[in-house]
Amino acid sequence: MRWPFLRVLVAGPSMVPTLRSGDAVVVRRGGRVRPGDLVMGRFREAPDRLVVKRAVRPHDGGWWVEGDNPYGTDDSRRYGVADVEGRVVWRYWPLRRSASAGSGSPRSSSA
Repeated sequence: MRWPFLRVLVAGPSMVPTLRSGDAVVVRRGGRVRPGDLVMGRFREAPDRLVVKRAVRPHDGGWWVEGDNPYGTDDSRRYGVADVEGRVVWRYWPLRRSASAGSGSPRSSSA
């Protein structure tokens, strides 16, 4: 049995201002996804890329996902549909937004 929650470390600028590189989040595997949710998934055209993006709409049996930063994001506009593996439920690091993000050992995901 797999644990339903996992830790993910955000890497890259695509989710700014919502999430920043170095932020650590908790993702709940499975469950219902709604448009507007922050999700973790993999693009069908790039399955080796684990990403955190915003779910926009269901599309071809998966989800169309986009980053919040229009100037620095690789998302469904480039890679097409993503298969969502879980929904972001909590940002736990940094405790308060500051200039430095600190370090930790959660899984890394490009944002």
